[in-house]
Amino acid sequence: MATLDRSTLDSLARSRYVSLTTYRRDGVGIDTPVWHALDDRTLYVWTDAGSWKVKRVRNDPRAVVTVCTVRGRIKEGAVRAEGTARLLEEADGMAHVRGLLAGKYGWQYRITEASARLSGRRRRHPMIGIAVELLET
Repeated sequence: MATLDRSTLDSLARSRYVSLTTYRRDGVGIDTPVWHALDDRTLYVWTDAGSWKVKRVRNDPRAVVTVCTVRGRIKEGAVRAEGTARLLEEADGMAHVRGLLAGKYGWQYRITEASARLSGRRRRHPMIGIAVELLET
């Protein structure tokens, strides 16, 4: 596990995807590749409120983030950090996450969100933010 130094934070901030590991009740870690944005020492993720990762975070706040590819492939020696996850259900937290992701992913984020709104997917599947407070190791 890398120490949480400037180099680690920079690598996490620059990466397009991270594998977010959340833990089932039995302690088994489940990896999911996600878009993310880093603000200071907090990594933010935007996901469907009914997703399994949200359910896992509700039960166990432990999380690990690892730089990965769009398909979740983790290369040997990839930057990795441990953290404590919490759900952002309040409007201010959600707006902050949306702003960070729009700033990082630009037109890709805007097209994805516009498509979801136009199709009605956001009404059927509301979104929630996950904040992972990165820990010193």
